[in-house]
Amino acid sequence: MDNQESRVGNRQSAYSNQQSGTGNRKSVLILGATTGIGRALAAEFAAHHYDVLITGRDPGELEALAADLTLRFGSSVGTHCLEVTDFAQIAPVLETCLARAGDSLAGVVVSIGYLGDAEAARSDSEEALRILETNFTGPVLALNFVAGYLERKRRGFLCALGSVAGDRGRQSNYLYGAAKAGLAACLGGLRQRLHPAGVRVITVKPGFVDTRMTYGRPRLFLVASTERVARGIYRAIARGQDVVYLPWFWKYIMLAVRALPERMFKRLRA
Repeated sequence: MDNQESRVGNRQSAYSNQQSGTGNRKSVLILGATTGIGRALAAEFAAHHYDVLITGRDPGELEALAADLTLRFGSSVGTHCLEVTDFAQIAPVLETCLARAGDSLAGVVVSIGYLGDAEAARSDSEEALRILETNFTGPVLALNFVAGYLERKRRGFLCALGSVAGDRGRQSNYLYGAAKAGLAACLGGLRQRLHPAGVRVITVKPGFVDTRMTYGRPRLFLVASTERVARGIYRAIARGQDVVYLPWFWKYIMLAVRALPERMFKRLRA
């Protein structure tokens, strides 16, 4: 672990040095970059000539992703370990990341999620807490910290990945859905708070995506690739959209789901 941390630190120093010489290149900070969507999103930004700063729990995965981005796109890549459920480390890690990015920082994307075992969480308080902390508490603390930084800079964007599951609670994943609903509410408040400062806040609500979270799950349909979702997120940020469903048709699916009367909806086994 010490050797891994040393390599991570060396890469961060290289990132900082390269940034000081690039001048006009923009950079993006991606939290949860070792998730399926996070990886694809890091590649998407790198393909559009951004330098990237990435965080995740596993230093080995971070190093592998950084090497891939550097090899394929020639981007400067900075890495830092962050376990979002270790709340005490969120502020100091993000402070280091923001300092390294400096004036090149265009914005921050929070791509953190944990579907968890919904069946186990009905009786296992630890699993229930992990679902709630990973999908809501940790991301919200991170967003709140970064919001203050961008508000002082008076520019940039914040983007976080919610879920269509947050639009209406279902018995199959109500804790996950509740956490994502809370995250969407937080993003709505931040959008209103940061608008006068010129900071854009983008809420992304993906449907089913082909990631480790959904692998082997029964009865999934309309499953999108991580690359397709990453392209959609990049476009939403570039266009300054407020709320976007990905793929687009989920907006209308969820409109129909929300329109179902409660007396009917509670009889469904979804």
